Amino acid sequence: MLRIILGVIAGFFAWAIVWVGGEKILSAIWPEGFGAHQRAFEAAVTNGGQFTADTTLLLMHIVLGSIVSLMSGFLAALIAGENKRAPLVLGFLLVAFGLLKVVLSWPYVPIWYHVIFTGLLIPMTIMGGKLKTPT
Repeated sequence: MLRIILGVIAGFFAWAIVWVGGEKILSAIWPEGFGAHQRAFEAAVTNGGQFTADTTLLLMHIVLGSIVSLMSGFLAALIAGENKRAPLVLGFLLVAFGLLKVVLSWPYVPIWYHVIFTGLLIPMTIMGGKLKTPT
């Protein structure tokens, strides 16, 4: 049981670190596109005001979130020594935190993005967990 808890915690922190790192890398590689979009979004959420989300960049976020969820599900399963419970619990934890972000960004991002991004968290963490063969 302790290994499952540690797997979930490690998967959660790995998800957050790789997500933020991925956004920083994409912002550095493409400052006038991805970076400008990120800064405008953060300013709108922090200070209020207008923001128009770019569909291509939202799709990039969905792809990044899917990859990061897959990786964190694998890590959770690897540490837990099993590939069912840890990725599932991690997926639910990510959805809980994802819903907090949905609340903060609701007026700035289209509903389809919220539904797809949040809806992929659990399946992708489970799929990542299945990459680790059971012991």
